Amino acid sequence: MVTVGDYPHCDVIIIGTGAGGGTLAHRLAPSGKRVLVLERGGYLPRERDNWDSTAVFVKGKYRAPEFWLDKSGNEFPPEVNYYVGGNTKFYGAALFRLRPEDFGELRHHDGVSPAWPIRYEDLEPYYTQAEHLYLVHGRHGEDPWEGPVSAQYAYPPVEHEPRIQQLSDDLEKRGLHPFHLPIGVDLTQDEHGRATHSSVCIRCNRVDGFPCLVRGKSDAQVICVEPALRHPNVEMITHAQVIRLETDPTGRTVSTVVARHADGAEARYTADIVVVSCGAVNSAALLLASADDRHPRGLANSSDVVGRFYMRHNNLALMAVSKEPNDTQFQKTLALHDWYLGADDWDYPLGGIQMLGKSDAEQIHGEAPRWAGAVTPDMPFEVLAHHAVDFWLCGEDLPLPDNRVTLEGGAGTIRLTLDEQNNIAGLTRLRHKLQGMMRHLGMHEHHLLPHSIYLHKGMPIGATAHQAGTVRFGDDPAASALDVNCKAHDLDNLYVVDTSFFPSIGAVNPSLTAIANALRVGDHLMDRLG
Repeated sequence: MVTVGDYPHCDVIIIGTGAGGGTLAHRLAPSGKRVLVLERGGYLPRERDNWDSTAVFVKGKYRAPEFWLDKSGNEFPPEVNYYVGGNTKFYGAALFRLRPEDFGELRHHDGVSPAWPIRYEDLEPYYTQAEHLYLVHGRHGEDPWEGPVSAQYAYPPVEHEPRIQQLSDDLEKRGLHPFHLPIGVDLTQDEHGRATHSSVCIRCNRVDGFPCLVRGKSDAQVICVEPALRHPNVEMITHAQVIRLETDPTGRTVSTVVARHADGAEARYTADIVVVSCGAVNSAALLLASADDRHPRGLANSSDVVGRFYMRHNNLALMAVSKEPNDTQFQKTLALHDWYLGADDWDYPLGGIQMLGKSDAEQIHGEAPRWAGAVTPDMPFEVLAHHAVDFWLCGEDLPLPDNRVTLEGGAGTIRLTLDEQNNIAGLTRLRHKLQGMMRHLGMHEHHLLPHSIYLHKGMPIGATAHQAGTVRFGDDPAASALDVNCKAHDLDNLYVVDTSFFPSIGAVNPSLTAIANALRVGDHLMDRLG
């Protein structure tokens, strides 16, 4: 057996444990092939602060203690978390499919969203598998604009609580088509929609942006990594930050994965196949940092696209003020896609509306300085929180070549260059659609407040939760880094399986597409490995 140091040669090394890497490990685990997973973080501590708004949102206790640079060279703290499970530990578990139209070329107000090298039909079976694996609750057929499906969700939708049911009814009266938001939770409901005594999920108000203390949210650690590690052929090393990939003399094969461990020591690992799944920014950064004589611009980068075409959605988090109290705990149960692809008064896509987790007084206190003068003084924060109804508006941004990840200086600091005004006209119109309905939905008309605590304190560049596109796949090696199976055009054994591969991002949360694609690539790797 070939060894590097004391570690045996593997069939596959997977770098990262999020929606892409964690799911791929799960797919490969039953194969019997030797799989090594390298994770730069450790397990997230289970503690009361997991569910504390001040700790999580205001103080950013679990956010990575690092800074990136913006296009002007100013430091900012990115919204990234380095733990087993990756950013799925903190995601809202909204698990939408892209629409069939998202896989084709789509014209927007500010440009064109390019076509994918695969079609919706190619990914559809894997969408179904992903929905079942991640315990997605929903009901196909409620959203008239979704694509065809091969199977119903395995779990019924999470029932609306009374205030959100009223919102759904009011939207229907407006001739719209609200539907149950597809969400990954380990929930069993009784006839009234309440969590049963044996349900893992307890239907609390901590699903969105918080790690789940009771393991009721379908994150990659709980759903994929831990089950994969029960197989004797799968091993994970934590606190192992991969700092570069080295190639053999031909430049066609990744020969060594170099990782730095918590004590600062470097270790070298080898495998027949190497899979990068560090998140769109860090995957691009790793490939760029691995430049050598054969690959002077970075690995997989003969096309010069690695790091380019960064996308992160155009998002707005907004808090409406209900005329009636909103006693909802589990608020993230409703979505609306009537204007996803356009509107009667607009020929271009606007995007989608969905519910956020329920605001509480601590979050609203954190927003107070930004709302000065916007709310009435006779409404204390606690009352405001009790009447809050929280919306998330998601519009598509476009893959621009100059929206990119680069490395600066000898330390290789990440610089993220971003045009924050990219294709925002549709999102602006979507907000006006919601604003215009307020009085018909039982809300105070003039109280639709920006809830930037969900958007990294009002800094769009820091809101990297939906990052995608930096190592795009395609049929043309001159215009893409990866082939249709997410293997690097330039190398024979290097794959990238996270949201980096997206040529466009659509206007829904990218996690389910990353999960489905990891299952698809997993099947390809199983065939390749025999």
